Amino acid sequence: MLSRLASFLVPAMGRLTVTTDPAAVLAPGSIITANHTSLADPAVVLAALHRLGTRPVVMATAGLWQVPLLSRMLASGGHIPVHRGDRRAASALDGAVEALERGRLVLIYAEGGLPRRTDAAEAAPEGFRTGLSRLVLRTGAPVVPVGQAGARRVTSGSRAKQIGGLVTAPLRRPELHVHVGRPVEWTSDEVARTGQAHAAVTAAWRTAALRLGEPAALAA
Repeated sequence: MLSRLASFLVPAMGRLTVTTDPAAVLAPGSIITANHTSLADPAVVLAALHRLGTRPVVMATAGLWQVPLLSRMLASGGHIPVHRGDRRAASALDGAVEALERGRLVLIYAEGGLPRRTDAAEAAPEGFRTGLSRLVLRTGAPVVPVGQAGARRVTSGSRAKQIGGLVTAPLRRPELHVHVGRPVEWTSDEVARTGQAHAAVTAAWRTAALRLGEPAALAA
């Protein structure tokens, strides 16, 4: 339901385009990891993946389960609440393991939160936390990097600017782009895996940002 809703709402908010690497594979039981820049980008990524015939389980901040109606959609879709800084945080990985074992795809935001910037510009993904690497270690699941650009054009900055961005997006219809990369090829060094995943998502983000002519990607 959440993926279908995103596929309906996002085209009304902006002009979404999607590309995939020739070697990209969204196989059952895969982990999808994307860059996180805006409150809008989960919907953008879900809409893009829905267009590709994929409806992943999302690991999302537990606070969303407090929002009426949205909490029902999250629960009915089997999405996974992440209780950051809480003793229940480990249960999120357990839930992701169970979903992967059932053949579901799991979308994880390895940066662990949104950037503190207030401008609408693009920037490379921030450092990854270790949750993704630990999930790979437990499951051996392939990791598919996804880069999105343009979501900050929909909403970013202060609360007032975010609300204003959402209200005016249907009129402005900003360009949005999502690029799906090839699965990450791991080395045997477990410590290096977080860096490998970060590099792969950064490359996918750069492809998406270049598609939109973003200066940050042009300068990279």
